[in-house]
Amino acid sequence: MEQIQQLMGGQLPLFLLMFVVIYFFMIRPQQKRAKNEKTFESSLKVGDKIITKSGLHGKVAELAETTVVIETMSGKLKMERSAISMEMSAALVKK
Repeated sequence: MEQIQQLMGGQLPLFLLMFVVIYFFMIRPQQKRAKNEKTFESSLKVGDKIITKSGLHGKVAELAETTVVIETMSGKLKMERSAISMEMSAALVKK
């Protein structure tokens, strides 16, 4: 009984505070970033200039539900939509 009172008195609020801090500094930003990436992937259209996460530059030639065909200087490549970098493609559009 005494251990439960000690847990409720000092350790439990500290544990809850640590969870809240971890949520706001790690989990929430990651969820927001994932949501932004999904929105970016769904907004792609034929003709968009993009950069993949591996650094390939190209232009969207065809779109499917989960894949995209990218036209590069050396030919066409079929890739997953998730392989396109949101940040690097946005920087390319700003140029």
